[in-house]
Amino acid sequence: MLSFRAAAPAPDTAIDPNTPVIRMRDVERAYETAAGRSWVLRRISLEIKRGEFISIVGPSGAGKSTLLAILGMLDHSWTGEMDFLGTPVHALAHKARIGLNRSHVGFVFQQYHLIDDLTVAENLDVPLSYRNVPKAERASMVADILDRFGMVAKKDLFPQQLSGGQQQLVGIARAVVARPTLLLADEPTGNLHSTQASEIMDVFSALNAAGTTIVQVTHSEANAARSQRIIELRDGWLA
Repeated sequence: MLSFRAAAPAPDTAIDPNTPVIRMRDVERAYETAAGRSWVLRRISLEIKRGEFISIVGPSGAGKSTLLAILGMLDHSWTGEMDFLGTPVHALAHKARIGLNRSHVGFVFQQYHLIDDLTVAENLDVPLSYRNVPKAERASMVADILDRFGMVAKKDLFPQQLSGGQQQLVGIARAVVARPTLLLADEPTGNLHSTQASEIMDVFSALNAAGTTIVQVTHSEANAARSQRIIELRDGWLA
């Protein structure tokens, strides 16, 4: 069984704790194709409060992953308005959006996206280096997250030496090592068997109980049932 101890997200005393993490107004996303404009998201208005655990569900092609990428400020080619902790993302330059992402968002990818030639510990250090955390402090934070995820014995292994479940666990640890305000997860258990999937959801529940706001995209009814609120997308619209 997985051993895990959750820590609260890093406090930000400069932001009113009642400010929603996300507030979207009429957000739309389209791609230009040879046949014309293809809409992926239409008129999305949405509010996500601090401490919520939300699941985004819907059929393939509904726009779920695109919405998640916009929430995480990984996709910048959208229209409409979005505030992140009260900051108007739609009014920010690209570089400022990336800075906001690195300061507040953790992202768990379906395909893990670990760096193959880095060890577990080195993979966990990467997001901290992006935030210009001093080296000694980074080492302490990596050691802490390894301990909380029960992975100290695996810190010097490379991704290809780990099982799929272990790789996804490292991906989650990497996403939360800097104690983000918002954790986003795209089909976090899609490649795992049921026991591993349940353990990953246990981790998410513990993180949420400690105060982390979580939004996951999932096709799993069992995973969605672990969240507090379900948002359904169909053909790019909120159902």
